[in-house]
Amino acid sequence: MTGQTETTVGALPTATNGNSRVPVALTRLVWLLWLASVGVLAGQLRGGEPWGLADLVIVDGLTAVMWVAATFFSGVVHSYSRRYMAGGRAVDRFFGRVFGFTLLVMTLVAADHLALFGAAWLAMGLVMADLIGHVEGWPQARAAGSLARRNFLASSGALAAALGTLWWHTGATTVSGLASTVGNASPAVLFLAAGALLLAAAIQSALVPFHTWLLSSMTAPTPASALMHAGFVNAGGVLLVRFAPVVTAEGAVMLGLVALGAASAILGKLLKTVRTDVKGKLGCSTVGQMGFMLMQAGLGFFGAAITHLVLHGCYKAYRFLGSGEGIERESPTKRTARGSTGAAGVAVIAGTALAGGVLFGTLTGKGMGADGGLLLTLLVVLTVMHAARELVADGSLPSAVRYGAVPAVALPAIAVYAAVYGLIEGLLAGLPAVGQPTALTPVHGLVAAAFVLAYLGVETEAYRHSRRLYVALLNATQPPTATQLTSTEEYDEY
Repeated sequence: MTGQTETTVGALPTATNGNSRVPVALTRLVWLLWLASVGVLAGQLRGGEPWGLADLVIVDGLTAVMWVAATFFSGVVHSYSRRYMAGGRAVDRFFGRVFGFTLLVMTLVAADHLALFGAAWLAMGLVMADLIGHVEGWPQARAAGSLARRNFLASSGALAAALGTLWWHTGATTVSGLASTVGNASPAVLFLAAGALLLAAAIQSALVPFHTWLLSSMTAPTPASALMHAGFVNAGGVLLVRFAPVVTAEGAVMLGLVALGAASAILGKLLKTVRTDVKGKLGCSTVGQMGFMLMQAGLGFFGAAITHLVLHGCYKAYRFLGSGEGIERESPTKRTARGSTGAAGVAVIAGTALAGGVLFGTLTGKGMGADGGLLLTLLVVLTVMHAARELVADGSLPSAVRYGAVPAVALPAIAVYAAVYGLIEGLLAGLPAVGQPTALTPVHGLVAAAFVLAYLGVETEAYRHSRRLYVALLNATQPPTATQLTSTEEYDEY
């Protein structure tokens, strides 16, 4: 219920700030930062060399991509917020925090010194926690902000432990310096440091079981939620890419990353099926998508993880900013099952999914050998199959559209994804340990089987036949009681 409450609260015209120039000035400034970031990206695409400043920052392909993505999402949020937040009592404070958050993200992705990276990570979390609890006088917002703050402090603590351990045992003070010195540390030290990095990424990216802070964060104004789901939770992927030499040093850590990411991806999908509110569904979707992102990193495809980060950010920002249009008021009725696909529909779905997998493998070169690329390609096939099933089973559409539009939309979309993937992979080519896919193990086979079973369970809605499972999933989507409005009278009060 908090998702619907937040929209009302965020737009309350409790005071007049129409004469303030802060929103306009910061909106223009963030779009100027985006233009500058596009220029930096163009330089990297032309083969420009990475450059830095006194071992504090480094501007390379990853920096350029993330600067463009972060400033673009922030620019959209700033522009949207000028009307959405108009009349709020703390509109200047809101814009200041959003702009400050943008600068912190830009600092984080460019940080080379370990201390600067850790400080930016901590500050970014604290500012986001303030945005979650932005609405004054709302106890549930304060509780949600406090819960998020505790999680972010725990994530920062895990990161500090990893950075301190690496510095103590390798002597390196920069992220770039770890690539040549990480071999000085013992396997036990690398395992502990990589485990702490994985923990920091899992908390920040709201993987199960750390997802409750994200589901309770709907108290934030909608633009802040869009920025959070489009940018903040993706920080786990950036962390793993920057510290790829540490994470990839131990095969057990990479397997653990695959298993943790797969569990969150599957559970996120299942949790989404039992939520009825728009923003709750989007939150559960983010949990699953972040699992996919970290699993791709665990397979050794860090370029795929960053590509997923960017494309998911575009999609989720759009969905959150347009979530108000997704609210429906209707009386409870008997649930109507999806239409039957028939033999022709099954053929279209299966053919499109297989063609999508072949196209992805051909364009990216993944899945052509006995390595983690096979699992990555399987995920592409299952994703296309699920999307095709949704469209083909929609009985409200004419047969020609249902059967003809599926391959006409899915295959070009795969081609676009592969093109973006190739572009980003090329920009990351200079980073150490980011282009080495992992070898297949029995764990990968179990993960593949789990995804197939989860797909069949969701498509056949088998989970609905178990009341115990349904209730367990529903309970897992509930944020702490202190962060929820439980009485309808409270909506008017806040």
